[in-house]
Amino acid sequence: MRDWEQEIQGRVAFIRRILEEAGAEGVVFGNSGGKDCALAGILCRKACDNVLSVIMPCGSKQNYGSDREDALAVAAQYDIATVTVDLTEARGVLIAEAEKAGPLNAMAVNNIAPRLRMNALYAIAQSRRSLVAGTGNRSERYMGYFTKWGDGAYDFNPIGDLTVGEIYGFLRHLGAPESIIGKAPSAGLYDGQTDEKDMGVTYGAIDRFLLEGTGEVADLAVIARYHSASMHKREQPQIYGLNIDNLETNS
Repeated sequence: MRDWEQEIQGRVAFIRRILEEAGAEGVVFGNSGGKDCALAGILCRKACDNVLSVIMPCGSKQNYGSDREDALAVAAQYDIATVTVDLTEARGVLIAEAEKAGPLNAMAVNNIAPRLRMNALYAIAQSRRSLVAGTGNRSERYMGYFTKWGDGAYDFNPIGDLTVGEIYGFLRHLGAPESIIGKAPSAGLYDGQTDEKDMGVTYGAIDRFLLEGTGEVADLAVIARYHSASMHKREQPQIYGLNIDNLETNS
C-alpha cells in the first residue's frame, strides 16, 4: 500500500529546500480549480505559510463558474490565501493587436490564456519575492499536453512525477473536495473543453502505458504521436554553437 504520508514529507522537504536555495520568501501558483493545482497548492501550503493562489479567468465562462468555485473551495479548506486576476480584457486586447499581422488560428488563440496567466504569476511572484510552483503532472508532460512558455513554465514542480491516477489517489488521501476529484480534467481553454477529448485518448490509457508499458494498439499510436510531436516542449531551445551537431561542424 502506498505511503502517502511519507510522500508528503518528502515533497514538503523538497519545496522547503528549493525556497531556501533560492532565498525566496514564498510560493505563488495558478489555481484553476482543477486536480493538479489543488494538490500542488496543498503541498506548498504544508511547506510554507506564505503561499498565494491566483485565480485567473480568461475568456471562458467556465472560468467564472464551477472552476472559480472549486478553486475557492480548495483555498478555504487548506487555508491558502487567494486573489483573482481577471485576464479576459487583456486577452481581448492582445488578440486584436496580434491580428494586425494576420488572422490567428484557433490553437494560437487557445494558447494565449496560459501564457497570459504565467506572465501574471511571474509578475506577482517577483514582487512578493516568491517562486512560481508548476502544476503539471507526468501524464500531461509525456504527451506534451501543456502550453510552451505557459503552464509549462515554472520555478519548481512538486507533482510532476505523478500520473493522473496517482494525483487522484493523493487527493483522496488528503480529503480534497469531491467536486475536484470527480470533474473531467480540463485546461479551461474554452467552454466545454476536456483534455481527453482534445487528445483522443484517456488518461487511464496514458497512465497504463507509463506505469506498465502496455496498452491498446490505437491508444499507443496516439500516445507515441503526441510524445514525438511535443519533444521540443520538454527540451531547452537549441543554441547555435552549443548544440552537438554545430560543435562538430565548427571543430
